[in-house]
Amino acid sequence: MLSDKLILKGDFSILKGKKIAVIGYGNQGYAQANIMRDNGLDVFIGNIQDEYAKRAEKDGFKVYDIPEAFERADVALMLIPDEVQPDVYKSVEGIIKKKDSFVLDFASGYNVASGFIKPPKNVDTVMVAPRMIGEGMVELHREGKGFPVLIGVANDSSGKAWDYAIAIATAIGAIGREGGVAVKSSFEEEALLDLLSEHTWAPLLVATFMAYFDVVTEKYGVSPEATILELYASGELGEIGKAMADFGLFEQLKFHSTTSQYGHLTRAERYYDMVKKVCEEEAEKIINGEFAKEWTLEQMAGKVVLNSLWKKFTNSKLAASEKELYKVLGRRKEG
Repeated sequence: MLSDKLILKGDFSILKGKKIAVIGYGNQGYAQANIMRDNGLDVFIGNIQDEYAKRAEKDGFKVYDIPEAFERADVALMLIPDEVQPDVYKSVEGIIKKKDSFVLDFASGYNVASGFIKPPKNVDTVMVAPRMIGEGMVELHREGKGFPVLIGVANDSSGKAWDYAIAIATAIGAIGREGGVAVKSSFEEEALLDLLSEHTWAPLLVATFMAYFDVVTEKYGVSPEATILELYASGELGEIGKAMADFGLFEQLKFHSTTSQYGHLTRAERYYDMVKKVCEEEAEKIINGEFAKEWTLEQMAGKVVLNSLWKKFTNSKLAASEKELYKVLGRRKEG
């Protein structure tokens, strides 16, 4: 049953006395390191010497080069971007293999699920994947509230890997608080869910906004300002998203007019089969490794497709109109 996978409470006593290395001090690293330190744990940072390392030092953390951080650690949280993790892991793999016991935690299932990182069997390999950006985690922590995470285990060397996953989820403020829940999952499941979101509804939203903008401004003469405010700049979209989180996808529709409800549901019925086909096709590419291969080749080529698309989209009429509107609204600096 679904309820068997939901964890609302936990403790992090198993982490007390452990030396915890947070690898990377970006979005997730900053949040998780600070929350764990607030909870009394022994936390330090592993990072290259850059602006993130300086920020960590300014925040009062000891910062070590990544190999030294792994040498010192009993537990390491890999919170650097997915694309650099495999190379970083290779640089410390020898250190990890020599340890008698070690916990290696990931905030994303991608590299382990895709086989780019294969931790040795002597390592407890766990995943604690927040469904929340770092700043949101810190804000909720200050309010005494939790947030959702997916947890998983790839290697259970000690027989306590699930305990470690639950402990980390508790230590970073996810569970044991109002609104917090951990869902037992897997590296493979998290990678599928995360990537499928990035390949389906999220890009469809971008494409829909751009098509909507082009149609109403070019064909019907609607002002760019009115269009962008209608689409997202007013903040209404964010409020709808919050209502979905608070009340559910269909319950929040009751806050809309009946005209809006009718438009939502009749057009959802019309689009469903088309969108389902996209979801099926993209899910298959994720599961069979086709996307991992595509993204790896793109990185090896210097991200030429990504850079080209950034240029194309940011040079669009929508982007140009948004820039001007946001200047007037004071949300963007001149220039």
